[in-house]
Amino acid sequence: MSAALRGRFGGLLMLALLATGCVGTGIRPDAGRLAAQAEREAALSQTRDWALTARLGVSDGRDSGSGTLNWTQQGGAYRFQVHAPVTGKTWELRGDDGYAELSGLRAEVLRGEGAEALLREALGWRVPVAQLVDWVRALRASPAAQISFREDGLPQEIREAGWTVRYLDYDQADPPMPRKLFAEQGDYRVRLAIQRWQRP
Repeated sequence: MSAALRGRFGGLLMLALLATGCVGTGIRPDAGRLAAQAEREAALSQTRDWALTARLGVSDGRDSGSGTLNWTQQGGAYRFQVHAPVTGKTWELRGDDGYAELSGLRAEVLRGEGAEALLREALGWRVPVAQLVDWVRALRASPAAQISFREDGLPQEIREAGWTVRYLDYDQADPPMPRKLFAEQGDYRVRLAIQRWQRP
């Protein structure tokens, strides 16, 4: 086989492996790992009230923003309070599945049907708030999500709704919770370094 033909064959083989999910940074899901993840999701879904404090970073490939995030979740209702160290401003996003309001950025309170749309309007940020409620706990927002695992069985990557979420670190709690995660879609990035979890 000629060198050129070997190179072409190697390239086709690599594309085939990528297409079937055999090449990646995590371990391919098997029935055991998927069952354990389903149990983890069922257990954590029972805890509907929780809170966290984290360092937040958001960018779109050109502009970026950061701050300290205090996130409180009570059932379907959320409250994000972000303190931006550069400007010294603190703004707040609160709402539920069908309503959102953003205060502290302008003289008037911005209101709308969805948190993601409000953040894009006011800050130019693209943050998948609806899915992030699950992703921040290393849960899939839907069973159709693609998932890979670390050697210890915890999620390493979730691909869903056009986003890729990578988990870089977990704490030592029971169950372990993410301490650092990166979500990206094209040029859009959302990064969280979680400093503290609070659960009932």
